[in-house]
Amino acid sequence: MLGAIEAGGTKFVCAVGDESGKIVERIQIPTTVPEETMAAVIEFFKKHPVKAIGIGSFGPIDVNKDSPTYGFITSTPKSGWRDFPFVQAIKDEFSIPVGFNTDVNAAALGESTFGAAKGLDSCLYITVGTGIGAGAVVQGRLLQGLSHPEMGHILIRRHHQDVYQGKCPYHKDCLEGLAAGPAIEERWGSKGNDLVDRSEVWELEGYYLAQALMQYILILSPKKIILGGGVMNQKQVFSSIYQYLPDFLNEYVGLPELCDYIVRPGLGDAAGITGSLLLAHQALQEEHQR
Repeated sequence: MLGAIEAGGTKFVCAVGDESGKIVERIQIPTTVPEETMAAVIEFFKKHPVKAIGIGSFGPIDVNKDSPTYGFITSTPKSGWRDFPFVQAIKDEFSIPVGFNTDVNAAALGESTFGAAKGLDSCLYITVGTGIGAGAVVQGRLLQGLSHPEMGHILIRRHHQDVYQGKCPYHKDCLEGLAAGPAIEERWGSKGNDLVDRSEVWELEGYYLAQALMQYILILSPKKIILGGGVMNQKQVFSSIYQYLPDFLNEYVGLPELCDYIVRPGLGDAAGITGSLLLAHQALQEEHQR
């Protein structure tokens, strides 16, 4: 059996399963401080021995295996988790291989293997929720350079009627600062679930996300774009994206039918934990090859 951890800013999902994506058991643990959360994680895996563990974590994280801080959560604003040695904390308890990547890269891996992008060698997975992040599969591999992608923090053009200053603690009015869940709540004075009937809320959201998708399309040319996260549970956001994206692209590049190209996760809310199982499988294979 393999273990998986989908580490989010509000909750950790831990599961045991196999490389086929089958999940045998899973639990949710609140993300509080490392001492509390990790104690519950370790307790779960001591009850369910596994051969390897894959971690898909909120970030930023250090994914450079040659770095002295590989396996760390780094400059996160999440209280208590900055500079946390995530991989080492697991290895200190379990002498098994550990795979490590971002939560959105894990979700992209899950969706490209078993979900909406199955059979394709490229896709983009974006989550729009408490934050905005994206993972990409390019030519069958997770995209990684100096570090992992941080596509939620690109700069976009502000709507001429939007006077909201932005929520991002680093950049104010980057994409995440203007379009993530906390920005919606602060701008409009209510949580998204209480704004369902306010069409102007979701038109503005689609306006900003369509701008971002234009840039991702022009740079990465993914074969499928998958949008997940709590904000995307508002179905009208998709309609707004479909409305604005052609105007932004202005026929510069051709795209498939947008409702088939920009879609919901095929694995639903299991994309990240399924991808984390695959990270565990990859780590186990790499260990066997040494």
